[in-house]
Amino acid sequence: MSPARTLATTRRVLTQLRRDPRTIAMLLVVPMVLLWLLDLVFDGQPGTFDRIGPALLALFPFVVMFLVTSVTTLRERTSGTLERLLSMPLGKLDLLLGYLLAFGLVAVVQALLASGLMLWLLDLDVAGPAWLLVLVAVVDAVLGCALGLFVSAFARTEFQAVQFMPAIVLPQFLLCGLLVPRNEMAGWLEAISAVLPLSYAVDAMQRITVEPDVSGRIVADLAIVLAAIVLALALGAATLRRRTA
Repeated sequence: MSPARTLATTRRVLTQLRRDPRTIAMLLVVPMVLLWLLDLVFDGQPGTFDRIGPALLALFPFVVMFLVTSVTTLRERTSGTLERLLSMPLGKLDLLLGYLLAFGLVAVVQALLASGLMLWLLDLDVAGPAWLLVLVAVVDAVLGCALGLFVSAFARTEFQAVQFMPAIVLPQFLLCGLLVPRNEMAGWLEAISAVLPLSYAVDAMQRITVEPDVSGRIVADLAIVLAAIVLALALGAATLRRRTA
């Protein structure tokens, strides 16, 4: 692993993103529009958006970053770019970390914009500090990046990459506690939700709404999500093919 090669990959990915305004809009604008629309939907139900808004702030960046990262990585494989890069003195982990750092920087901007929208324009009421809300949103978006990098190794076309959403994203959406509290689920469903990292991101967001300080439970939730990111990167490096099949 070489920091110079990792940063070179990061610069290349950021340069590509800068030349693709549609992807930038997908990453930065779409989550804000969705959050704004949901605020309008729940306008006649006081307190509802305050209850589910933080969980949605964890969910939307996760979904968007998963989709964009998996498709972007696969596009580089099908175009032959990935094979050419890996034929050079560039390690798999250098490549994946470069991608993660590039999309992680985008995730910071995304989280700042979405959190600012919710806190100052949509008047989201949270008891915890605003910076913690942003931090959890960033970590969750990076989780989406890491899982997107991992699953891209198993897809041969962009359509197949999109098909991983029902397998990877939807179960986490259904079982994360947004629709039904996890402790009210059937025991076997609660057990499944306990091994899904998005559950802990949503738990952290929900705790921020009611806990004014940084509690140990929030720190534990963040630690679990970070561990899932590291695991996804390790699995991605182990399964990334040097040659295009």
